Amino acid sequence: MAERKRTSLLWGVERLLPKPADYRELPTSWPRDILAGITVGIVALPLALAFAISSGAAPEMGLITAIIAGFVAAVFGGSHVQVSGPTGAMVVILAPIAATHGMIALPIVAVMGGMIVIVAGFFRLGRTVSFIPWPVIEGFTLGIAVIIFMQQVPSALGVEPGPSLNALVAAIQSLSGVRPTDALLGLVCVAIVVASMTLLPKIHPRIPGSIIAIILVTIVVDLAGWNLARIGELPTSLPMPHAPPLDPDMLRSLIGPAFAVAALTAIESLLSARVASGMTTAGTYDGDRELVGQGLAGIASGLFGGMPATGAIARTAVSVRSGARTRVAAIVHALFLTAVVYFATDLVGRIPMVALAGVLMMTAVGMVDRRTAGDIIGTSRSDAFLFVVTALITVSFDLIWAVAIGIAIAAVFSLRAMSLNSVVHREELPGEAEPGDERIALIEFDGSLFFGIGDRILTSLDDVDEVDVVILRLSHLRFMDSSGARVLSELVKTFGRRRITVIVKGIQARHQRLTDRTGVLSSLQPDDYVIASMPDAVNQARQIVREREAERAAAAQEGAAV
Repeated sequence: MAERKRTSLLWGVERLLPKPADYRELPTSWPRDILAGITVGIVALPLALAFAISSGAAPEMGLITAIIAGFVAAVFGGSHVQVSGPTGAMVVILAPIAATHGMIALPIVAVMGGMIVIVAGFFRLGRTVSFIPWPVIEGFTLGIAVIIFMQQVPSALGVEPGPSLNALVAAIQSLSGVRPTDALLGLVCVAIVVASMTLLPKIHPRIPGSIIAIILVTIVVDLAGWNLARIGELPTSLPMPHAPPLDPDMLRSLIGPAFAVAALTAIESLLSARVASGMTTAGTYDGDRELVGQGLAGIASGLFGGMPATGAIARTAVSVRSGARTRVAAIVHALFLTAVVYFATDLVGRIPMVALAGVLMMTAVGMVDRRTAGDIIGTSRSDAFLFVVTALITVSFDLIWAVAIGIAIAAVFSLRAMSLNSVVHREELPGEAEPGDERIALIEFDGSLFFGIGDRILTSLDDVDEVDVVILRLSHLRFMDSSGARVLSELVKTFGRRRITVIVKGIQARHQRLTDRTGVLSSLQPDDYVIASMPDAVNQARQIVREREAERAAAAQEGAAV
């Protein structure tokens, strides 16, 4: 037994580790993988810088994260085409952490969150994303897009953000400090970015609109001599790995944020991997291994002084559309960004901040699929409500709470729908009618018998009276929980108190243990029955009715004689 457990444990660990099969297609796909890696590296460069700055971190932390986390997640993750790095969704969580604890807290929370995600992977929680409803995902995405867009408004207008930690409120507060001249210059730069990112891909889809937009804005600002804030000096090499400073008080205060980071890392990475698997024939993804890979990526990023990272849906999509087939594409993306650090930081440091703000604004707009949103709103009122509420909570309060509340509301709607589709009604007996059949009630249970409909069932069967036998037909019952079984037990007892014989017909094998443990069968009276087939149940019921009729006739004769 011990040997079997040890073998099972070893197999469980081995399946989460890299293997040669990860690169099965590399002999034929390597040219496309390299091209895709360079393409997505170009796209990732401005996003890595912009997301770091929006998180309250130094721009180099974004590059470090994209390089280290991108490489580690590519090697150890569960998707063949996933590209990881800083993301807009993570900005929503990291900005308040940096504002409260300082930039130094980001590497710490990256390590802590990474450990939590690894544990989740070993406990096989990789399929949890399948429990998040579609309207919640889209509402959560819309909320993130609004937050990212509003975070860039102060930079676009050349002012400092307001004091509020809420992006929408901070953007509104910043409007009081707008200077017309600075705002005009910023809006001109944003317009250049918008035009470039909108028009250039229409000429050819592989033209990197964001990079060209940044180059154009940098040239315009340099030639015009506009005094706009720039990225500034960047390091010319990657740092050596080192443990972040461990302050016990800070560690205690970061436990909650670390769980939030871990939850978002898991949700966004698994969503991205699932989307990517539907875009390519390069193979499906392993959710548990993806969690382990993302956890290792977060730890590695923190040890190098970076931030938490997740699988990035937009960059992964770019990579797949550029021909990526193996992990080499994501690895090349990390190597390309490494080359930028060692050979091009002087050029990158001259990029105006407003150019990155424009790129992020366009990224936020691109995150929202208007057709999908329209489909959700038009599907049903419950889906529309779920979509809107999730988006509003994301913008107003907290991203993780938005997902949790969205799932809770969806569960309530699902239970309501399940209860409405669960039917308990009286049916006619099968076959030709016989005298005395009016003294038999056949009660059909169809659908689900669970805690959400127990009271309704008991109320609906109150009027089953003036009968001798009740047949409870359970063979069509698809689901039953302990509360539903308890209701069934109460129903049997209620009929027993009315001196109505109960025949339980068709208990399914999957429900047998539950009915045994909850006392359904033990609540039966001595003259009650458990019968497997409907003909036998009906014959037994008719026999009981004949016996009761005979008893009533005999009692009537005795009464008449007296």
